[in-house]
Amino acid sequence: MSKPPITLSSLDLDRIEALLAAIPASVFPNKAQLQSELDRADVLAPEQMPATVVTMNSTVKFSIEETGKEFCLTLVYPRDMDGSTDRISIFAPVGSALLGLSVGDSLAWPGPGGKTMTVHVTEIIYQPERAGELHR
Repeated sequence: MSKPPITLSSLDLDRIEALLAAIPASVFPNKAQLQSELDRADVLAPEQMPATVVTMNSTVKFSIEETGKEFCLTLVYPRDMDGSTDRISIFAPVGSALLGLSVGDSLAWPGPGGKTMTVHVTEIIYQPERAGELHR
């Protein structure tokens, strides 16, 4: 299955690359995969971001195709993980897979334990750029 195109805001890209540079691969096993996703992304200024793309701090409705389970989670930086069940870190396997996808896209990604899971984006409930929050 070919990978769908991904789109990132320049702000998100800068912040994520800074975080990746500071984290050893032993702490974040999917570091290389996330970096290769960042490297293939189309990068836009935050104000040019299409409203249908998953950006950092977006609230996303998605499913895992292998299990059929649906989720609605907000994609956050690790520092914003507060233990609530409605957030997912960019460094969690599903979080890494979601970043930059558009509504309707699916992406196969290594899940916990190395099994592939396919993340399918069904709706973006909230996106900061769409709401005019360009410098969050």
